[in-house]
Amino acid sequence: MKGQTALTRIRLMLLVTSCLLCLPAEGVADEDGEYVVLLHGLARTGRSMKTLEMKLSAEGYGVVNTGYASRSATVEQLADAIIPEAVAQAIEKGARKIHFVTHSMGGILVRYYLAHNDLPELGRVVMLAPPNNGSEVVDKLKNNFAFKWLNGPAGQELGTDDAGLPQRLGRVDFDLGVIAGDRSINLLLSRIIPGPDDGKVSVETTRVGGMKDHIVIHATHPFIMKNREAINQTLTFLKKGRFKR
Repeated sequence: MKGQTALTRIRLMLLVTSCLLCLPAEGVADEDGEYVVLLHGLARTGRSMKTLEMKLSAEGYGVVNTGYASRSATVEQLADAIIPEAVAQAIEKGARKIHFVTHSMGGILVRYYLAHNDLPELGRVVMLAPPNNGSEVVDKLKNNFAFKWLNGPAGQELGTDDAGLPQRLGRVDFDLGVIAGDRSINLLLSRIIPGPDDGKVSVETTRVGGMKDHIVIHATHPFIMKNREAINQTLTFLKKGRFKR
């Protein structure tokens, strides 16, 4: 028990240190005070969202591109440590409306946070390739030592069964658009996943009750956030609350 407590403290210390070192990039908000908080996926960094950050800034949004130590803690710990700080930075810069754009597990952080916290400034949310019903890859590999080491505590929570965190979060009650990919560069993992998939999650598991819109594009999981169509569809949803068809 003492060993587990010490390990948790170490993970939290690493998380805080990482947050201090990953200073978010901030764009200049337009006259309406609209900001976008970017949250990358598991085992990635804020650099993976740089293309999105630049495009959003060019469109007049203020941007908080938040880097965080995704492998260091649980989803709850990550969400409670990262999102309030990002929101506070946006508000300090003059944000009157705050949108979220996420990749992969970043969407689960937002779902957890909004399920447990009120955000009066909340605008719209776009999730890119989110495991909204978990991932079959986690179901298959979560007991594998290498998988545990690579993905950390949060990765262990993303199974598809009723014990998995995504299932326990339930429906969403905010304006959400989901963009799923149906191309894979990881054929080995794709053999584990039923139906069309992006190499990490199936198209079907990206869906969640209460979402406003859902669209499938030809993109892979690791690179969907850099995909031109994904970026254009993200901008469309942020402005109109629906995807372009």
